[in-house]
Amino acid sequence: MGHKVHPTAFRLGGIRTWSSRWFADKKFADFLHRDIKIHRFIESRLKDAGVAKIEIARSGGKATVTIFTAKPGVVIGRSGANIEKLRVDLRGASDENIDLKVQEVRKPDMVARLVAESVARQVERRISYRRAAKMAIQRSREAGALGAKIIVSGRLNGAEISRTETFLDGKIPLHTLRADIDFYHEKAQTSYGAIGVKVWIFRGLVYGDQIADLPLE
Repeated sequence: MGHKVHPTAFRLGGIRTWSSRWFADKKFADFLHRDIKIHRFIESRLKDAGVAKIEIARSGGKATVTIFTAKPGVVIGRSGANIEKLRVDLRGASDENIDLKVQEVRKPDMVARLVAESVARQVERRISYRRAAKMAIQRSREAGALGAKIIVSGRLNGAEISRTETFLDGKIPLHTLRADIDFYHEKAQTSYGAIGVKVWIFRGLVYGDQIADLPLE
């Protein structure tokens, strides 16, 4: 049996960096639980905002939370009303001084999380999983991905026995450390059980001291 390694964790310290950036001595557990609470709070409030990533940085007694989203208008709201309310509610929930920032993701089809969520929501609406996966891979390739792979598993189409189907186009060099591989796993909750959706997107090779990041341009 092969050992499965998360593509992002495999590249930490190399071409990838941590989503939470802070130093703590005795408060490590406290900060860790606060980060988890912040992530869950934002994800529950912005389910339909296309949130691709949440970064948290702490310094000088203040936490800076950056939300990367494909729909910045939904997060910010008219005249900044939504983000201001989110900031106030987040400060109350986490009990610390929080500064919110929003970054737009220009190419959502190059982000594994957004692609996986899109496929999962389509499966929940009883759209054919084959059509959803193939269309998602095609859009990712057209957006500039060098390779894309989607694995769908579970009781597909309500079958009695669960099975796994793989859809692949291009190349996914998982063993190449300088390869910018984006990965995400999402669940589709259907009437006949949970359907797992795994997405890998190969965005190119990273050389030197570059850091692989979301496609913001």
